[in-house]
Amino acid sequence: ATGGPGRPVISTRLITLVVVMVLAHLAFTGGRVSISLYAIRQHASTLTVGLLVSLLSIVPMVLSVHLGRWTDLIGANRPTLIGLVAVVAGTLMPALHESIAMLCAASVVMGTGFMLIHIAINNATGHESTPENRTQAFTVLAVGFSISSILGPVIAGFTIDHAGFKAVFLVLASFPLAALLYMLFTARSAPVHVAHLQPPEGTHVMDLLRDAPLRAVFIVSGLMSMSWDMFTFMVPVQGARIGLSASSIGTIMGTFGVATFVVRLCTPWISRRFDQWQTLTAALVTTVVVYALFPLFTALPVLLALAFVLGLGLGSAQPMVLSLIHHTAPSGRVGEAIGVRTSFMNLSQVFMPILFGSLGAAFGMVPAFWTLALVLLGGSFYAGKRRVETITPHKK
Repeated sequence: ATGGPGRPVISTRLITLVVVMVLAHLAFTGGRVSISLYAIRQHASTLTVGLLVSLLSIVPMVLSVHLGRWTDLIGANRPTLIGLVAVVAGTLMPALHESIAMLCAASVVMGTGFMLIHIAINNATGHESTPENRTQAFTVLAVGFSISSILGPVIAGFTIDHAGFKAVFLVLASFPLAALLYMLFTARSAPVHVAHLQPPEGTHVMDLLRDAPLRAVFIVSGLMSMSWDMFTFMVPVQGARIGLSASSIGTIMGTFGVATFVVRLCTPWISRRFDQWQTLTAALVTTVVVYALFPLFTALPVLLALAFVLGLGLGSAQPMVLSLIHHTAPSGRVGEAIGVRTSFMNLSQVFMPILFGSLGAAFGMVPAFWTLALVLLGGSFYAGKRRVETITPHKK
C-alpha cells in the first residue's frame, strides 16, 4: 500500500519503528506483570502492588511534555536509544536482589525508559506518514503493540511457573537488548527520525490544553489508557485472589492482546464505516460492560472471553487517537502534544493503581471494578457528545 506518490505505508523506517517498539513493549508488558506477581509472592498488599504499578509512570508524568519537545527538536533516534538502555537496566534489576525496594526502583527505571521510547516512536511514525495514510501507519504500529501485548504476559507467566522470577527478568531483558543492537546496526540505513519543525516562539503547553478538539482527544485518550492499565493491574491481583496460576493470568492478558491484534487488522474496514469518535465511544461502552462483569466470574474460560471482548474495544481506539492528535496538533508541536497525552496517561497510571488498590484492599475487588466502570460510563457519554460537536478529519 502507498500513502501518496512513492510513499509506501510500510516503509523500511516504519518497519524499524515497529520492530523496536515490539521488543521494548515485550519487556515492559512482561515486566509489569512479573513485578506485580513478584510483589504478591513477597506478601505485598494490594495497595503496595498498586504503588509498584504507579511507579512505572511517576517520572513520565512529570517529564513527558519536556521529552515530547525534545523529540521535536532532535528527532527520535537518540531518545529511543537512551530509553532502550533504561528498559534493559530496569528489567534486570529485580534479578539482582529480591526486595520490594528493588521492585520500586525497577518500576521507575523501566517505566521512564519505555515512555521515552513510546513518545519518540509515536512522533516518528506520524512523520513517516501522510494525512491520507496516517491511520494506516498507526494501525501497523498498533498491530506491533498487539503482538507484544500477547507475548509479553504469556512469556512472563510461563517462565515464572517453570523457571522462577529471577529467570523471567533475565529473559525479558533480552528483548530490549536485541532492539538496542538492531537500532545500532540499522540506524544508518533506516534512521528513526522526525521532521525538525520549530514551534512558534512564545508557545506554552496551556495553548494545547485550550484547544477544545485537542483537549477532548487528551481526555478520552486518558480514559482509554486508564482502562488498559487498570486491566494490567487488576487482573493479576484478582487472579491471585481467586487462585489462578501465573500462567493462567498471563494467558488472560495474552488473550486480551490477541483481541487487540485481531481488531487492528480490521481497522481499515472500521475506519471506512465509522468515524473516530464513534469508534472511541463504542470502545468505552464495551469497556464499561466488561469491567462490570469481570469480578463476578472465576471460571477461566469466561475470564478469557471477557478479556477478548475488552481487547476488541480498547484495541480499536489507539490508532484513532494517535491519528487525531497528529491531525489537530499545531505544526512543530506534535511531539509536545504526544507528551501532553502521555502526561494525562501517566497521571492516571500513577494515581489510579493506588486509588483502586486502596479500594480493593478495603472493600474487595468488586467495588473497585464497578467504580472504574462508572467512571468510564461518564467518559462514554462525553465521547458521544464530542462526536456530535466535532467534525472528524475525514469528513472535512
